[in-house]
Amino acid sequence: MAASLFRTTLSLLFWLSLLASSDASALIAKRQTRTAQKTGLPGSWQYQACITEGVGRRVWKYQIISLDANTATSCLTQCQKFGYQAAGVEYGSECFCGDAVDIAAAGSTTAPETDCGVACSGDARYNCGGGSRLSWYLWTGTPLYVWSYPTGANAGRYELISGGVVIPLVTTSGVNGKYTFVEKFGTGAPNSTGAYELDVTQLANPSLAWREMHVKTDVFCSASVTLPDKAGRQINIGGWSGDSTFGIRLYWPDGSPGVPGVNDWQENVNELKLQRGRWYPTAMVMTNGSILVVGGQTGSNGPPQPNLEILPRPSGAGVVFADWLQRTDPYNLYPFLAVLPSGGIFVGYYNEARILDPVNFNTIKTLPNMPGAVNNPGAGRTYPLEGTAMLLPQYAPFTAPLGILICGGSTIGAAIALDNCVSSQPEAANNAWTLERMPSQRVMPCMTALPDGTYMILNGATQGAAGFGLATGPNLNAVLYDPSKPVNQRMSIMANTTIARLYHSEAILMQDGRVLVSGSDPQDGKNPQEYRVEVYVPPYLTSGRARPSFTIANKNWGYGASISITVKLNGGGATRVSMLGAESSTHGNTMGQRTLFPAVSCSGNTCTITTPPNKNVCPPGWYQLFLLDGPTPSTSTWVRIGGDPAGLGNWPPGPTFTKPGL
Repeated sequence: MAASLFRTTLSLLFWLSLLASSDASALIAKRQTRTAQKTGLPGSWQYQACITEGVGRRVWKYQIISLDANTATSCLTQCQKFGYQAAGVEYGSECFCGDAVDIAAAGSTTAPETDCGVACSGDARYNCGGGSRLSWYLWTGTPLYVWSYPTGANAGRYELISGGVVIPLVTTSGVNGKYTFVEKFGTGAPNSTGAYELDVTQLANPSLAWREMHVKTDVFCSASVTLPDKAGRQINIGGWSGDSTFGIRLYWPDGSPGVPGVNDWQENVNELKLQRGRWYPTAMVMTNGSILVVGGQTGSNGPPQPNLEILPRPSGAGVVFADWLQRTDPYNLYPFLAVLPSGGIFVGYYNEARILDPVNFNTIKTLPNMPGAVNNPGAGRTYPLEGTAMLLPQYAPFTAPLGILICGGSTIGAAIALDNCVSSQPEAANNAWTLERMPSQRVMPCMTALPDGTYMILNGATQGAAGFGLATGPNLNAVLYDPSKPVNQRMSIMANTTIARLYHSEAILMQDGRVLVSGSDPQDGKNPQEYRVEVYVPPYLTSGRARPSFTIANKNWGYGASISITVKLNGGGATRVSMLGAESSTHGNTMGQRTLFPAVSCSGNTCTITTPPNKNVCPPGWYQLFLLDGPTPSTSTWVRIGGDPAGLGNWPPGPTFTKPGL
C-alpha cells in the first residue's frame, strides 16, 4: 500500500509540475524527445526496451529507491556488483535488479518507448521508466556468474539412514567414531533424555544404533567443541534459563563403532559453571588450549551478554567487555570465531568483523563491513539473521593468508533471505569482501567442509529469519562450493532432498566422507519437527572409483614433525592428505571446523606427512586425517596435534567429573 501511494504521488507531482509550467508544451516536447540512457553505460550493459510491470507482481523484487540520485549508471553498477544480469529503472527514482528470465515469468510485455518517459531523479537528461513501466537493461558481456549443473552420479545424492529418536540442537563428530546429538528440553518425546549417541555401523538395529544419554539442564541454544585433551572430550556450554545458562557439560567419548560405550554427560553447576549465564554463545579452542566463550544473551529472551570469558578460568580473571557486541545486539548471536595464522582471533558478528589480540582481546584490526543485500547494506550474517561460515583450506607451506567464507543470511525487518556468499582474507593488506551470488536465497543454511577441499551448503529457508515460525520456503537443494575454481564459478547445483531442514538443523562431516544431515524444529504449523536422519553422499563417492586406505601408528602429533603412513592407492590421481577439525554444528555455526592440506611425499606404499608448523596455523586439537587418491577420499582416522597445552586433561576439579589426565 505504501509503495503504491508513493508511486501515485510521484506521478501526480510530475503532471502537476508540467501543467503549472508557463510553457507546458515545451516541457511535453522535451519529454517526448528524451530517451533512456543508451550510451556511456558501465561495463557491458545494453539498453533493451520499455516493458510493463508484471501481472500481479513486480518483474524484479530487489528495489532501490533514490529520490534525487537514481540513474541508469548507478542502478546498473549496483546490480552488477551483486551478480544480477538484468536491471530496470522505473518512476524516475526506482532501480530494480534481477534476471532476464523474470520478465516472462512475471507476464511482462514490451511497451511503447513513450510510456517510459519519466526523467531520472539523478540525471534529467535521460528517462528512467514510467508509471508501472521499466526501462530495462541486460548484461551482455562475460557472465557475471557461472553455475554448474551436474547430473546423475555427479550431483551426489541424499539417503535416509534412520527414522531417528531425537530432534537435535547440536551434533558433534566424536573421536570414538560415533556422533553425539543433544536436544533442547521439550522438543522431542515426553520421555526424551535430551542426549543420544549414534553408531552408524548398527543402523540395521536401531536399539543398538542409538545409545541413550542424559543431560541435567536445558542445552537450548548452547555451544559445543571438542577439547584437545587425550580423550577428545566434548564440552557443551550455556543454555536456555536458570542454571542451564551457566552450564558446562562434559562427555568422554568411549566405545568404538560396533562396540557400545558406557560414559555419559557429566554436569554439576555447584562445582563448575560459567562466570556469566549464556544463551546463544560461541566456543573456540585457542592456541594455548584454553576455551574462549563469546557473547550470547543472559537467557530466556533476556538482555545481551556482551563479553568474553575463558575456560578454565584463569586465577582472578573476570569477563572482558566487548563494546562491539553491545552495539550490535541482538544481531550478533553465535558469532563466527577462528584462530588466524598470525595468532589473532577472527570474529564475525552481524555484518561486521574484526581481529582480536589473543591475550587481552583488544581489537587489532577492524575489517570492512560485509556486503549484505543489493538493496540493503544492513543485512546480517549471524543469528537471528542466520548465515553459515567456514574457513577456506590452508595449504603447505602455509604462508598464504587464511580465507573465511560466509554464506546466506537475512535482512532486518522484512527478513529477505540473502542469495550471496562473501569471503575475505582478514590478515591480508587488501581484506575487502569478495561477493559471489548463490543459486538461491538461504537463511539458516548449514555448511560443512569435505576432505577434498570443497564445501557443501545445504538446509535452510528461502525467506525469513532464524527462530520458531519465522521462515518459509524450505531450501531443499544442496550446493557444492569449490574454492579452487575462479571466483563466481565456484558453485554447483547438486541433488535435492525431500525433507525440510529449517531452524535447528545441522550438518557434519562423517569419517567415511559423507555428510550427516539432521534436525529441524521450525514450529511453524507447516513443517514437522524432524527426527529423520539423512546423509548427503558427495560425488567423489558416487563415481564408482575404488577408495584408497591407509594405516598409521603415530596419532599424537607435534608441529613440524614427519609422520609415516602405509597406504593402498588405486592410481586415481595425485596423492594428497587433508586434516579436518573436529566439528560441532548448530545454527549455521560449525565450531571447530578447519581444513588443512599438509605436505606429503610417497615412495612405494609409504607416504610421509610433514605436519603443520605451529599452533597458529593449526590450533591444538583433534582432526580427521584423510588420504586422497585423485578426487577420492579414504575413510578418516582421528589424530591429535599440539597436545594439551592448557592441561585440560586434569580439569575440572571436583568429584563429579572424570578426568583423562595428561
